[in-house]
Parts: sequence; structure tokens; C-alpha cells
Amino acid sequence: MSHRTAANRYPKPRLLAAALATCLLAAAPAAFAQGTAATVRGQVTNAAGPAGAAEVVATNTATGLVRRVLTNPNGTYSLAGLPPGTWRVDVAADGTTTSKTIVLQVGQVATLDLAVEGSAPVDTATMDTVTVTAQAVTETKTSEISTYITQKQIEAIPQINRNFLAFADTVPGVIFSQNGDGTTKLRSGGQNSNGVNVFIDGVGQKNYVLKGGITGQDGSRGNPFPQSAIGEYKVITQNYKAEFDQISSAAIVALTKSGTNEFHGDAFFDYTDEDWRAIRPSERASASGDKVPTQDKQYGASLGGPIIKDTLFFFASYEYKEIITPAEITPGENFPVGLLPAYLQDAVGATSTPFEEDLYFAKLTWTPDENNIIELTGKHRVEDDIQGNTGVNTNSFGSTKHQEETRGDLRWQWISGNWLNDAHLTFEDSTYEPKPLTTDGYGIHLLDYTNDGNGRSVLNYGAGENYQIKGQKGWALQDDLTFSGLEWAGGHVFKAGFKYKEIDINAFEQQPYSPQFYYDAYGDLDTPTRVEFGVPVPGTNPFVKTTSKQFGFYVQDDWEVTAKLTLNLGIRWDYEKVPSYLDYQPRPELAAALRNWANLNNADYDIEDYIGNGSNRKAFKDAWQPRVGFSYDLFEDQRHVIFGGAGRSYDRNLFDYLALERSKGSFPRYRFNFDTPGHACDTTQPTCLEWDPAYYNPANLAPLVAANPNLGGEINLMNNDLKTPYSDQFSLGMRNTVTMGGIDWNTSATLSYVESKDGIYFALGNRWPSGSFRENPAWTWGGQPWGQPIPGFGTLIIADNGIETRTKSALFSLEKPYSEDSGWGVTFAYTYTHARENRLNAALNDEHYIFDYPNPDGQGFLRSLGIPRHRLVITGIVDGPWGVMYSAKATFASPVPKEAVNCYDAANFNSCFFDPYTPSGSFGTKQIDLSATKYWDLGEGIAIRLRADALNVLNTYNWNDYDTWRGGPGDANANFGSRNGNGITTPTRTFKLSVGISF
Repeated sequence: MSHRTAANRYPKPRLLAAALATCLLAAAPAAFAQGTAATVRGQVTNAAGPAGAAEVVATNTATGLVRRVLTNPNGTYSLAGLPPGTWRVDVAADGTTTSKTIVLQVGQVATLDLAVEGSAPVDTATMDTVTVTAQAVTETKTSEISTYITQKQIEAIPQINRNFLAFADTVPGVIFSQNGDGTTKLRSGGQNSNGVNVFIDGVGQKNYVLKGGITGQDGSRGNPFPQSAIGEYKVITQNYKAEFDQISSAAIVALTKSGTNEFHGDAFFDYTDEDWRAIRPSERASASGDKVPTQDKQYGASLGGPIIKDTLFFFASYEYKEIITPAEITPGENFPVGLLPAYLQDAVGATSTPFEEDLYFAKLTWTPDENNIIELTGKHRVEDDIQGNTGVNTNSFGSTKHQEETRGDLRWQWISGNWLNDAHLTFEDSTYEPKPLTTDGYGIHLLDYTNDGNGRSVLNYGAGENYQIKGQKGWALQDDLTFSGLEWAGGHVFKAGFKYKEIDINAFEQQPYSPQFYYDAYGDLDTPTRVEFGVPVPGTNPFVKTTSKQFGFYVQDDWEVTAKLTLNLGIRWDYEKVPSYLDYQPRPELAAALRNWANLNNADYDIEDYIGNGSNRKAFKDAWQPRVGFSYDLFEDQRHVIFGGAGRSYDRNLFDYLALERSKGSFPRYRFNFDTPGHACDTTQPTCLEWDPAYYNPANLAPLVAANPNLGGEINLMNNDLKTPYSDQFSLGMRNTVTMGGIDWNTSATLSYVESKDGIYFALGNRWPSGSFRENPAWTWGGQPWGQPIPGFGTLIIADNGIETRTKSALFSLEKPYSEDSGWGVTFAYTYTHARENRLNAALNDEHYIFDYPNPDGQGFLRSLGIPRHRLVITGIVDGPWGVMYSAKATFASPVPKEAVNCYDAANFNSCFFDPYTPSGSFGTKQIDLSATKYWDLGEGIAIRLRADALNVLNTYNWNDYDTWRGGPGDANANFGSRNGNGITTPTRTFKLSVGISF
């Protein structure tokens, strides 16, 4: 007999309860970062109906942690703040006890109804000696679009890089990509990687300075966190609750491992090299036809256990990664290698790029009693990378990049009955320092001037250009208060939270660090055609540093209106103060030059909107961000649930962009042309000189600009009313649990729409004397006023909000979770995406410069680059005979659009337009990976394993380079759409061997 009805589960509203709810919302302090803890909700019944005042006790089987609560008069209960893991839930009523053991996942809100009907009493004192089969609880009654990545999937699914984020690739709507140079990025919702945030143990890892979404992921081959320290994680692509901040696309909510009452340890070693992979197309096409030496070596260890049983635990892990990635140095513009000087011929061909990383993590967990948990965690990451020595850049022209990151988190969780408080005091220190491999002398650039008066790159050699020091360092306090004891028109779980953060952020760059000399590759290689160099402007500071102060709060109510309907209602607000942006004032001579610039009299923008005076700019006060969602359980059995939601979420403006206003004006890049045969210039002009070998000495270049250090220097200005990028998200879907052949399958189908707005773009601020952006206002392409600089200065670049994306998606998933009883599991994730953007390459590579039009309106919305229309990812795990576990991953995607300019369908070259090209064929990506792991049990809890991974077993070439030139007006390019290079987006067939031991 079921007593679970809306009538007896929820009492009628009372004025007193309503007043209490109002007071709680007004008085509750706030917090974030409780996203990792799990919650169990449900109703306790006995033979007479709802069992009020019954004690529900949850005991963690690994640590002995106990949480308890009394049921409400209608039998409902809520246990919040439970660390994910295996829990034994006991309920006592009327002298009898019912017990059930369940597995809770990260951030899960599980429904567990318990019936007390004459069960025998349970002796909890003997639970350590009882073997329990735990049941995984499926979360269906949530409005989130989310997927769990379990420890079993992390252990089993084939991979080569040990980046735990790679498994998010198995989630509908998410793409984890690895470029040919080994760098990785995570994207979702038709947006670039900047919109992602990763919350580890409830603390966001946001990068406030650079791209990549989180610290350390801007162009990195490294891993953001030791995979051996990750217990499991949850991927939320939409409808995340109000507690999640600094995000506009996907949220990764990860839980680290902790020590338990038993000692557990693990060690591993992974290896592969060039002998274990198939030859790459670029290697086969090289002069030698040989493979380039490569290597991927990873090893590490972890250990956890008790210091004081049931009270104090520890966990620690270390991972090392060493990569040698192949690269190919090839002259551009199809320049014949034989025409190069001998010393440059030796610099061309196959090469490699080494990388090293060390990852450390440690954690202490103290549970002095049932009401308190105190955790102290620390992470340290160091990586060194050689990069940039590929394509037209020779080894000497490459750069070395050092990254280092330290994070700490002191967490205190307090619980008493229906109250839960979760507080974090955090510290972070992250640095990013790319520097030229060669700093002495000067750089040499060979250019092909055949079809471009400015020259196109053939080969770069000598001293490099890229010198940067950027990072963030500071502390934060965040706190979250949850109350789950209110019953008014249903059950409520109230949360309110705040976060305050002070972060020192800095950005320093000198580009070019060394003088760069340019030569005509088909001309005189002893006489340069021009030189470009940088010199600090007197009285300015190129090192931009400021203290960002961030504050945010939210209120949230998870309201179980009836046994069928649950509403998730939340709202948040964020604030950020960046003094370097707010206080910026251009130098008086620059402000005067801008205001007196006649070219702007009839321009399409007002220069006053970009001239700060120290008080006409406002802090980034993000508007209110409502987030609402619902779930409706059709038959009250959690097997057929309709869900949906709508919400707004703000990200952050990258400081790397904001700092350009100060740094560009402090270290300008100067250009001087030399009057040489075939490249004549007017020596009466201040930027045209007769060539003199003395200019190879940097000391002789600085005097060229000493008299007027501003002349020729690029100026960047930000709009005085910059806004924060955000996304609006809408979704509607249905989850079903269907039984086929006695097996339960979880399915989900969702329709989604995401619209992101206010992305920053940088555009050309120069105008012709008429005020027009083009030399002929009737033109729609070309004729930009590059030769019309600010009088006495250089080119003007203005920054404003305006980049937008619009993404319609259909998301489908089918899953049979792995269990030890069945010995197998499988997942299917299909995504249909129709994505458009008003700045090509914005979603793929965060392209934010717009020079072909005065603003994004000129381009209009076109299909987003790099996002496939169709994508299917399948994974499977099965326990085979003789102690061997097999797993597989298959990825299929349709071809992705490439950037292309269409002049063929234009009347003339001044009416060309962007027209993305999508290669033909059924697949743009097809990759099948396999893995097999053999375990040997040595007894005494010790096991060794041998694992073999085979990536891209079919050795499919997923091509990347195509000829996207459609041709001139009426003159079709016969090679349009054909491959014009040997670049591929996935590895060739690669085998990797791993050995490990655990106890």
C-alpha cells in the first residue's frame, strides 16, 4: 500500500511558515561551492502512513562519518552535505529499523523513500564486518542538463594524456579537443573555452587573465590536476543553479579523493614513442620519409589512509608527464628549400617539441564529531614547454613557456539537524611566462612579396618575439548556508551564499622582445626591407598590475511542490572592480591628438566613448541573473521525468584584454622601411631610411624614436562602458528509465538554445579623412584606413562589446551504467548543433580582432567554425574472462566549417565576403579507441595490472588543411575544397602500455 500522495505528504500553507521562510531568506549568509556535496531526500512511511519524528541516520561505510536528522510530521526528510561515496541509510520508527546502502555521486540530489514495516533492528556497531552491495541511485528529478563521470569510467575508458577533463567529451554538447601540437581545450554551448569553469571540491579554478577557462589551460599540453586524485565529476552543460559563478557554458564539478579507514595506494607508469605509432602524413611527405622521434611518458603514485581511525585521514598524489611531440618546419608560400641559404636549409624539416610537468596534491580530512568536517587541501603544478618551432618558425625562433600554479583550500563544514554551513578560505597563485628561446641578436624573417606588398611569411629564424609575464595571486572567502527543514506548500531546501575575492592580476608583454629584420626571400638576403622593434615609452610602465575585488551572492530554493513537481528557483548577482581599467587616463598629448583628429569628425563612433578620465567608467556590476528550472515526475516513480529551465549566467572580462590599453601604449612596436631595390620608399618621410648595417645593433635603433617615442606606436582604447560577457540558456527535455531484457537503460532527450552576448572585440579605429571606414564608402570589402594613423602616434585599435553566438542543439543520451553485478556498461551521446556567430573563429579559437569590418554588424551571423553539425560518442566497458577488462570509445563527427573568403561570387574584389566552407564527406572525425587491462590479485589486498591502449585503431586520417580560396570574381579556383596540406586533427594509430600496482 502506498501512502505517498500530495495530500498527506505536504501540509497546507501557514502564515507562520511563510513568515519564517521570509526571515530565513533575509538573514541567511551566503556561500558558494557546495556543488560537490550530495543530498538525500525522501519520505519515511510505516503501515499507518507517513512516519513523523523518525530518526534517519546515514553512515559513510569508508570513513564512519555519521549524519542524522528527524523526519518532518509528514515523514519527509533531507540530509544535505554528504560527501559522495557509499552510505548506509538507517531509519528507526515504532521500534523497528530499515536499512539501505546506496552510492551517492558528486553534487547529486537523490530521492530515497524508506518504508518501515516490521524490519529487524540493525546493529550498526557491526557494520564494518558486513559485506554490503551498494545500489547506485540515479538522479532523474533535476532540472540540470548534467552527466556523471564515474571513477570506473576514469579508470577504464581509453586515453593517452591523463587529462581528467578528456572524459567530458562523452557528454552531449561538450567537445574536448586536442590540437596537433598536443594542446587541449574544452568547449560547450557553441562558445569558446573561456566560458568554462571547473569547480574542484567546490572551488572555482577560473583564469582571470588568460584564455582557456581555467588557470593553466591557455595553449597547454599539461593536465590541470592529477587524474589519480580525482574521484569523480559531474558535467553540467545548462540549467546550473545560482551557486555557480563566473561561467557562461559548461561547469565541471569535480571531487577529489580522500583518505579512509583503510590504507590504499596506487602507482603507475605509462609509455609510448614513435615506434608504437603509425607514420604521420607530414612525415611520409618529408624528404627523408622517416618518423620524427616522439615520446609520451607518464608516471605517478597516490596514497591515502587513516591517521586516527574515524577521525583524521590523509591523501596525497604525484604525477609526472614528459612529452616529445613531432613538428614540421616548412617554408611558407611553397618556397623552394633549395633557394634558401645553407644555414636555413639545415633549419628546415622534421623536429620535435619537448614538454615536462609535475603535479602534486595533498589533502587532510578531520571529522572531530558528527557535526563538523574540516579539510585542508593543496595543489602545486609546474610545467615547462618548448613551443612555436613549427610551420615557418625554425627551432631558434621558438619560445619556452614556464607555468606554475599553487592553490590551497581550508574548508569547514558544520551541520546540525536541518542546518548546514560550508565555508572555504582559499589561496591561489598562478604564473604564465613564455619567453624567446633565443634572446641575443635579432630575428630574421624571409617574406614573399609576390602577391602581397606587405609580404607573406616564408621562414623565421633567430631571436624570437614573444616575451610575457602574466598571472594572478590572491585569496577568497566563500560561505554557504543551507536550511532544509521548512515545509510550506511542499518541501524546501534553501541556500544562500556569498564570495569575496581579492586577486592581484598582472600582464606584462614585450613584443617584439628583440629587433626583427625582414628580407625579400627572392631578393637580396643581405639587405633587409624593413625593421620592427620595441622601445619603452619614457614615463610609462609596461608592467600592468592591479587588484581585482570580486563580490557575489545568490539565493536559491529547491522546492518540491508535490511528489511529482520540483521547482529550482534561484537568483545571483556579481560585482568586480578592476582599478587599472576604471582609473585609466590616456596621456594628455594622446587625448589631445585623439580629440583634434579631423578624420573622426564624421566617423561612425564617438571617440569620447573611449577616453577615460579616471571617473567616467563603472565597475563590472553584472545584472541580476535569474535561474529557474523544473522537473515533473509523471508517475512518481522517477522513471519518466520532464524537465527544463531558463537562466542567465555571466562570465568575466579577461585581464589580458583589459591590460592592452596600458601595455600597448607603454611598449610600442615601431616599423621603419629601408629604401632598397625593389622596395623603394620616400626617405623624406620619418619612417623611411637608407640601410645601414649599424642598425643590427639595438643601441642604434632606439635613437630613431627618441625624439618622438609616440610616433608609430599602436594605441589600444577600451570603451568606457564595457560590459561582462554572458549567456542566456533555455532548455526542455525528458528523462526515461526503460527496461529492456530485464536491464534498466537511462535515456535523456533535450532541446536547447544558448545565446551568448557582449564578447569583447578589437576593431580598427582609424578612419579616412571623410570619416569612412573604407576608401570608397560604396565598397563592402577592403580599403581599410591602415595608412591613416593618429597624428603623432600610430594605429588606433578600439575595444567594445559585441561578439555573439547563437546555438540550437538537440542532445540525446542512452546509458546502461556499469555495475560489478552485470560486469558491463555502455553510453551513447549524440549532439546535433546549429551554431552561428558574428565573428568567425570566435567560438573555436576566441578570435576577437575584427579588421575587415568596423564592427561585428558588418559580418552578420554565419555558421560557427569548428563545430560539427552531428557528433556521436560511444563508450563501453565489459569484464572479460581471465580477469581482463575491455573498454572502447568511438567518436564520429561530421565535417566542420573552415574560414573562407568568397570573391568568386562577388562583383569585384571590393565586394568579397566571408563564406565558411565545409568539406564534403560523411565524417570530419572518425576515431575508434580500444583498451584492455589485465589484473593479477597477489593477495593481502595487493594487485598488479597491465594495460594496453590502442588509439585510432583504424588509423583514420582526419584531415585539417583545405584550400578555401573560392577564386576571384568570376574566376573559380580549380583547387577549391581540395586538401592543401598534411595536417590531421587526431593522432595516427598509437599504442600505449601501462603498468600499475595497487593495495
